[in-house]
Amino acid sequence: MSVAKVIEVSSTSKTSFEDAIAQGIANACQDASQVRGAWIKEQKVTVEGGRITAYRVNMQVTFVGGAKG
Repeated sequence: MSVAKVIEVSSTSKTSFEDAIAQGIANACQDASQVRGAWIKEQKVTVEGGRITAYRVNMQVTFVGGAKG
C-alpha cells in the first residue's frame, strides 16, 4: 500500500506562469520522491509601472513515498 502526501509550494518567475510552475515542480522533485501531480491553487502577478514584473503560483504537489535526504 502506498500513501500519498501533499506539500504546498509557492514559486515565482519573471517569465511566465508556466515557468513558475516548472520551477516549483523541479524544486519539489529535489525534496520529495515520486512526485505524481500538482494542483495550481492560485496565480498572481506583480505589477510595477503598469507592467507585469513577476508571475507567482501557489500549488499543492502530490507525491508518494518519503522525503529525500
